[in-house]
Amino acid sequence: MKSLVLQPTEVAQWHALVSEAQLASHRNLEEGLESYLVFLLMRFADRPELARRIMALEFLRAQQEPGQKTERLRDVGDQCLLFSGLFPQIAERRQVKVSYFVALGRSAYDQLASIVDRQSDQLYTRLTQAFVGIMDVLHAMRGLSGQPVLDPLAAAELWAETGSQSAYHAIAPESGAVPGRFSRRSH
Repeated sequence: MKSLVLQPTEVAQWHALVSEAQLASHRNLEEGLESYLVFLLMRFADRPELARRIMALEFLRAQQEPGQKTERLRDVGDQCLLFSGLFPQIAERRQVKVSYFVALGRSAYDQLASIVDRQSDQLYTRLTQAFVGIMDVLHAMRGLSGQPVLDPLAAAELWAETGSQSAYHAIAPESGAVPGRFSRRSH
């Protein structure tokens, strides 16, 4: 692990960490997504109670409360991004795949895009499309400590289901083979 370099502000500290993770993951987030990620990390850094939330229930609550729908959908998308990227072990403890959080988070951002993006810069559409890439940056951030982020089985499943580059790099050295992706056909 590299030595810790302290930045003058909290925003600068998170930005430096996101930048280092982008380099480590060989991902380059566009400026708007990078900024969103920095402020997302700041917003949730001091909220450990989030780990106890059931995302599917939060998603359903967002559907039932029209007055708070946009805020709740954003929170579901954001929390799924954090769970899949920084805390994938939560999926294992809940006996679901990491791709569950990816699918749910993308769905939340996609619904949000249909509500909000008509008047904006398409932020939520871009978040939907870049979800896996941002998750890979978060995996790299978590991996900066030198500890593996995903176990080989979870990495293989995540690679097969989402095309995550961080998952690919986690399993390629383990197996000595190039992992393949499977596509699901609808009948």
